[in-house]
Amino acid sequence: MKDILEVIIKNLVDNQEDVSITEKEETKAITFEVKVNKADMGKVIGKQGKMAKAIRSIMKAIAVKEHKKVNIEFLDD
Repeated sequence: MKDILEVIIKNLVDNQEDVSITEKEETKAITFEVKVNKADMGKVIGKQGKMAKAIRSIMKAIAVKEHKKVNIEFLDD
């Protein structure tokens, strides 16, 4: 799942080398902490958070197959 999220995020941003994704796995939940360059944060969040919501929806759909819950946090550096 982390690989899919990384591909999505890297295709949205200009500074691909600054993308960092940390995975924290618990028993029934996985939390991904996404860090991108400050200049790219707006592209990842999108207008009114629509892009972030879409990314979360895609990841939740993938997680259902693995019977897990997914949380995605977008962090500033």
